[in-house]
Amino acid sequence: MPFSYGRFAKTLPTIGLAAGLLTAVLPSGPAHAQVAIIVNGDPITVYDIDQRAKLMNLTGQKATRQQAIEELINDKLKLSAAKGYRLEITKSDVDNSFANIARNVRGTPESFAKNLEGAGVNPDTLKARLKADLAWSQIIRGKYQSSLQIGEKEILTTLENRNSKDVGYEYVLTPILFVIPKGADGMAESRKRDAELLRVRFQDCKSGIPFARALRDVVVRDTIRRNSADLSPQLRDVLDKVEVGRLTPPEVTSGGVEVFALCEKKETTADTPARRALREEVFSEKFKEHSNRYLKELRKGAMIEYRDEKTQ
Repeated sequence: MPFSYGRFAKTLPTIGLAAGLLTAVLPSGPAHAQVAIIVNGDPITVYDIDQRAKLMNLTGQKATRQQAIEELINDKLKLSAAKGYRLEITKSDVDNSFANIARNVRGTPESFAKNLEGAGVNPDTLKARLKADLAWSQIIRGKYQSSLQIGEKEILTTLENRNSKDVGYEYVLTPILFVIPKGADGMAESRKRDAELLRVRFQDCKSGIPFARALRDVVVRDTIRRNSADLSPQLRDVLDKVEVGRLTPPEVTSGGVEVFALCEKKETTADTPARRALREEVFSEKFKEHSNRYLKELRKGAMIEYRDEKTQ
């Protein structure tokens, strides 16, 4: 699972009230399109509830129908607040967030959408949730900006009290790509074998990198520096098992098979994985506290009409 912003307006006008009243007097459509709840003039249909429940269950929440309803009401309140603050979340914003999730599960937006559909979830159901979350993140960050700040002293004191390991590293890496031409997906195994052969011969960066540059269909990219705090636990684990001057195990990427030459590794106090993780933990707790409090405020002033007896 992180998202400064200027000042926001203090009033939250009711949005779409006329539209909500119009919906109330129109004949009902198919069962799945029937309006079950109206939140500040914005409808939630029976279909929305069923879809949100499926999405929540797909993510392992084992949600009840009522939990899906509560989450949908909260989303409507978040989007209503965003309109009051004149905050616009564009389709591009949502699509980018959707694509990031797809990337995290090693897929494309298209393949991810198909997987959702295969599980009975309309991709627009997730996109609706992402839109509300993106808006809410900006609202909370802007409204409570000062109290969300986390001091370094607070972090260091907490780490000491927990006796947490506070060691970070800076890695100097050289990416080496064994190119696979477009449309030649069957070459992946062959290229992995080539990469493994290079790993055997690669003893240090001084001689190994020039050797790699001379290989056919191999691209040696520019050297990069990375702090261990910026890397995922999985990548840190891989690098911890590689000696300086050697190559990481090959990995198939969109351009071919890639390995990294670990040319330098040194301890650093600039930032550490433990500090980064604790910083995110403290921020998450503060964000959740402010979020829950503000949602309660919005609920008190909201117009929520239950039109389906099953939703009350």
